[in-house]
Amino acid sequence: MKLRQFVSLAALALVAATATQAQERITYKSAKSGTSYYQMGVEIAEAVKAGTDGGMIVTIEESQGSTQNVMEVRARGGDYVFTTPPALVGAAQKASGPFDGKGDPAFDEIRALFPIPSLTMHFVMSNDSGVTDFAGMEGKTILLGSGSFGATEGAKYLGLFGLEGKVTLADAELSNAVAALKNGQIDGFVTAGSFPAPNVIEAAASMGVTVLSMSDEQIAETGRAKLVIPAGTYAGQESDIVTTSLPVAAFTTTKMSDDAAYQLTKTFWEEREKMAESAPWWAGVDAGLMENVNVTFHPGAVRYYEEAGIALSDAQK
Repeated sequence: MKLRQFVSLAALALVAATATQAQERITYKSAKSGTSYYQMGVEIAEAVKAGTDGGMIVTIEESQGSTQNVMEVRARGGDYVFTTPPALVGAAQKASGPFDGKGDPAFDEIRALFPIPSLTMHFVMSNDSGVTDFAGMEGKTILLGSGSFGATEGAKYLGLFGLEGKVTLADAELSNAVAALKNGQIDGFVTAGSFPAPNVIEAAASMGVTVLSMSDEQIAETGRAKLVIPAGTYAGQESDIVTTSLPVAAFTTTKMSDDAAYQLTKTFWEEREKMAESAPWWAGVDAGLMENVNVTFHPGAVRYYEEAGIALSDAQK
């Protein structure tokens, strides 16, 4: 090979290597496929790619739930981003709740980036089941799934509403819920995706379903915030659904570089309005949700919020 050709090829290889190094890669882990949170991850990935002209690439990983997302912090690197309720981060850092006896110094390195749509509880019953309220669930077969916040929260609500041991819990994954409902294998399922939740949309559009409402007394028992899903959100839904919600946010760890955290946070907020044009759940995400994220923010994210004039509390910095 001539010297000139060799030098040219070497130069091209150097340019390609430099371009690869310049491209920031992020792994985003949120929820199981078929849920609203998985779809949100896909939308964030597309928005980040567009907003950075391909300079930052986000790869979506399916998750078994919020608790697993937090646990994986122990083995993940600086490219790891995950979603979970801030309360679970607090529990991990205190080695309480699902993290009892599982404390780890890595949990103290968790840092917040930005809020995402809140978890919204859906108790979905087929019309064939005849169930229109929680009392009617007695003797029915319900799919909660396993490992996710929704499954844990759903089981908690069944206990609070006097249904523990009075319903049959299906041994299946939440991803099989709609098919199982159509086949009559279950009478209903519980999901915690933000509304409108894809699996609830599918179930409502393909067969008759009723999403149960909670009374003010039941909501008070849960200790969660009240949320109203407007009539018409799902096919056949003629009235508002009264349910509960819990704040959720995207997190990383101190292993992520300040520049990467800054760019990811900045791009998320700058692309949020475009995302809301095609996915209505993003319309409810604004600076007002920041106060619900009671976890220290990543220094890179803090830099963006200071530039944007979004106030953070002393505990968040």
